[in-house]
Amino acid sequence: MADTGREAKRAAGKAVDKTEEAADSKTFEWVARTGYAASGLLHVLIGAIALRLAFGGGGEADQSGAASSLAQNPGGLFLLWAGMLGAAALALWQVSDAVFGGRNLEQKKKWGYRAKAVGLAIVYGAIAVTFGSFALGSGSNSSEKSQDASTKLMQWPGGAVVLFLIGAVIIGAGIYYVIKGLFRNFFADLKPLPAGGVRTAVTWVGIVGFVGKGLALFVLGLLLAVAAVQNDPQDVKGLDGALKALREQPLGPAALAVVAVGLICYGLYLGARARYAKM
Repeated sequence: MADTGREAKRAAGKAVDKTEEAADSKTFEWVARTGYAASGLLHVLIGAIALRLAFGGGGEADQSGAASSLAQNPGGLFLLWAGMLGAAALALWQVSDAVFGGRNLEQKKKWGYRAKAVGLAIVYGAIAVTFGSFALGSGSNSSEKSQDASTKLMQWPGGAVVLFLIGAVIIGAGIYYVIKGLFRNFFADLKPLPAGGVRTAVTWVGIVGFVGKGLALFVLGLLLAVAAVQNDPQDVKGLDGALKALREQPLGPAALAVVAVGLICYGLYLGARARYAKM
């Protein structure tokens, strides 16, 4: 009986070692890096649509709108499949980081490190699903899905409180992005950059990008919190609705243009991260 238990432990240990070895392979790392590029492409497209909205045009400035516009262009189907594979690989990379990473950290920091990795795995997994659904021709409007989800949530006891807390978390994330950009803390995610033009370019797209992304998240979180307080799920329309709501405010088109440029810059930063990220 004891021998059987030892054999099971050795087999489990070998499985863990094989899994960790696969996660550390250069091929897997290369594919995972393309996930940053895929996310960057989405942000550039969202920013371009938002910029069009700022000047009176139309479109959906969110992930589904960006993926839809990509699907309508020559070569778009290839990019959708490539984006799906890259984002899925990066999500798996984050899962492996949650399991194997942060071993030398203190216990409290270790759990924070792993929670962050899990959160990023969910984010990149959602991006992979967006790319995949449009590659298969079954993509849908994310604003409508956000509204439907919020309606169902608020039908539950305490649903409005949960929605408010989600909004508060997104507001906090927005503030975090702004601070990370202004204080250039994004360099901690990158390997040492070559001196000169590359470092200068990454510095500026990082600052402007993180601030723009943070402002977009702040507006989105604020709208969610207001919808929860007013008990009106009709006000929940996702990122596209948040940006369009920003456009309707005093000096809104100018503010939206600033956020749009920021989102484009954040996408460019992610493109650089695909090359220089610490993995």
